[in-house]
Amino acid sequence: MPRVSEEHLERRRRQILDAARACFIRKGVHETSMQDIFAEAGLSAGAVYRYFKSKNEIIEAITSTTIGDLHLFLAELVQADPVLPLDELMERMARRAAALSGENGTIRLAPQAWSLAMYDPDLHVYVHDNIVKLRAYWVAYTERCVAAGLMPPGTDVEATGKTLFGVLPGFILQRLLLGDIEPEELRRGLRAVVDAGLLGGERAGLAGETT
Repeated sequence: MPRVSEEHLERRRRQILDAARACFIRKGVHETSMQDIFAEAGLSAGAVYRYFKSKNEIIEAITSTTIGDLHLFLAELVQADPVLPLDELMERMARRAAALSGENGTIRLAPQAWSLAMYDPDLHVYVHDNIVKLRAYWVAYTERCVAAGLMPPGTDVEATGKTLFGVLPGFILQRLLLGDIEPEELRRGLRAVVDAGLLGGERAGLAGETT
């Protein structure tokens, strides 16, 4: 028998993932069964299981594409020279997230994956590891800000990185559930907090300015 080409295997794999994503967005990850995916893809159970052993593997494969994109995008922003002001970096990240949050956007699955990870051990490991990696970029960004004089010496870079990481999930939830926030609003809000002195102490150089 002739060997199946790599192109054919990838095409079939993509067919399954596209079908699963459509089901997840339409019905929700929890309510979607493997039978739903078989039907959506027009494939037999055996054909699907040849590529993915479980629904969890499909979830991971779908989210890995989006998460991988965000990893690369954030890494480029964090490593930019000179160091990007925080409000600009956040706006750029928010724009990328917004672009992936449309009707068929894969980032719409993120809150569902977070929820499932709370009680599914396998997904918990996967989501945990990716959150740790993403958060590490914010810690690295904080370290660069300190080195560039945008934040004072002695800044708790771990605490700051963890805090900055938390901003984008909040933007994503508001974008998906309320639909009334734009990336430029996030930037204006960050500047307003600092300009109003709500953080206490001297006004930091959030927008690339030091006082």
